[in-house]
Amino acid sequence: MGRTLLRTLPNEGLKGQPRPPVQTGDETSPGDAGRPQGETLRDAHARARTEENTRRCILSGEKDARQGLIRLAVGPDGVIVPDVRARAPGRGAWIGVDKATLDQAIAKGKFKGALARAFKSGDVTAPADLSTRIGDALLQDALNRLGLESRSGRLLTGSEKIDAAARKGEVKLLLHASDAGTDGNRKLDQAWRIGRDSEGSGVRGMVLPLERTILSLALGRENVVHLAIIDRGAADRVALALARWQDFIGSEAGAESCTISVQGSSAGEAHVQGIEDEGFEKSR
Repeated sequence: MGRTLLRTLPNEGLKGQPRPPVQTGDETSPGDAGRPQGETLRDAHARARTEENTRRCILSGEKDARQGLIRLAVGPDGVIVPDVRARAPGRGAWIGVDKATLDQAIAKGKFKGALARAFKSGDVTAPADLSTRIGDALLQDALNRLGLESRSGRLLTGSEKIDAAARKGEVKLLLHASDAGTDGNRKLDQAWRIGRDSEGSGVRGMVLPLERTILSLALGRENVVHLAIIDRGAADRVALALARWQDFIGSEAGAESCTISVQGSSAGEAHVQGIEDEGFEKSR
């Protein structure tokens, strides 16, 4: 109290001494300003952005990127609700465990304590079916993503259209309904391998744990048995949404695990476990 803070002019150092030149992104720092020695300003900014997008799971304590975790928010009544798009206002908590682990934590009372610490209040409560609500929200988010890509013209349906696009190498992600015929799957998988110059590799599309009726409703089309994404960015977005859902519900998926790989994707850019640069899902 009572002290006057004097502002130093941008180009004036202490006691009239000139300031050292401002470093560019290609120059290394001497380790001042809290940055590691040798780190450029560009590197520092990238590190800061990474740290800003990292959150800690309130149950496991492990850190991960935001898109690899699930955000929980508090409703007006003090009840925890899933915020899978991470858009709800106010304080939030993040979890990175699957449904079975969450149910176990709720049953043992560990989740209640974790919530109290995260929200700094004991007045928040979690519904008994929270894990089911999270699974439903993640599934709806994945279906909504499919609908958005369809309306944007980045998604194909119909065996003939998919076959033609696959043979031209245009298909980035190939998906099948759970009740699709094995013969139809096999033919489209083969067409996809031909277009990717990967015959004999065992690369194949993913059989979703979703029937054609659900996919048809999501896309607003009739009899959606097979679908293909023809845009790389769209394929990454769909793969991420599907992986988040299946990673959470785990064995309840009742079909293939979500070891998704998108043609041309970068494993460093897409936060989906199992994504590789080459192949979709190899036969087991």
